[in-house]
Amino acid sequence: MTSLEVRDLTRTFGDRRAVDGVSFTAAGGLLTGFVGSNGAGKTTTMRMIMGVLAVTAGEVLLDGAPITRADRRTFGYMPEERGLYPKQPALDQLVYLARLRGVAERSARSEARDLLERLGLGERAKDHVEKLSLGNQQRVQIAAALMGRPRALVLDEPFSGLDPTAVDGMVDLLREHTARGVPVLFSSHQLDLVERLCERLVILRSGQVVADGTPAALQDTGAVRHRLVVADDAGWVRGVPGVHTVDVDGPVALVEAADDAAVQRLLATALERGPVHELSPVRPSLAQIYREVTA
Repeated sequence: MTSLEVRDLTRTFGDRRAVDGVSFTAAGGLLTGFVGSNGAGKTTTMRMIMGVLAVTAGEVLLDGAPITRADRRTFGYMPEERGLYPKQPALDQLVYLARLRGVAERSARSEARDLLERLGLGERAKDHVEKLSLGNQQRVQIAAALMGRPRALVLDEPFSGLDPTAVDGMVDLLREHTARGVPVLFSSHQLDLVERLCERLVILRSGQVVADGTPAALQDTGAVRHRLVVADDAGWVRGVPGVHTVDVDGPVALVEAADDAAVQRLLATALERGPVHELSPVRPSLAQIYREVTA
């Protein structure tokens, strides 16, 4: 099982630190989501992992050893900006790219046909890339990254422009790679998708890691909210000590309590006023955690 690690990775452009001491591990067999706002440093970090950009400081490790050029040749990489030849047929292009990575032509052609078929492009295999829609070009770029049984996958916005059916097909392919111990690191702005897919999440802000862990662990660190449902208007919750009111909509209130004592105080006050239909904890979504740590 392969492990991809970055330690104190830093990249400067003049006086600006685009990436500032970033450290995390993309473990083998896991989908690791890499998220942050525009300009947070995601693409720059991925380019340094792949050797496209020089590292100012820090290091990239593969299975605990400094990564080499030969190691990177075994990676599947999908850049944010497509790197395809527009006037070359999709199938021939995939075969060519696989051959550059040392795959025999017959094997490359067979694998390329299979990937294009699974990505819904079997009938478009001989079309020039420029004749394909942007979404279908994205699928070809994905196929290029998956060719040749890569040892690790580094994918920059792989789901951008894909419809839900294509996303599901892509996820199935990625799961096949994680099942054989491949680390998959991908960036995305689609937080609902990241929440659904990822076993680990790394959040960047201004070139630094501000959160790193499993979705469940990150949700446990977020502010615990409670949903209260009573018989009448719940506006009175605003006056309960130790309770911050997030929202009130008639008999339903969403609150944050300072501690367990505040929760008990809230419940006691509610019972004094009448029937309580519900008082339950609400775990924060990853989207809420993202907004909190990147604010």
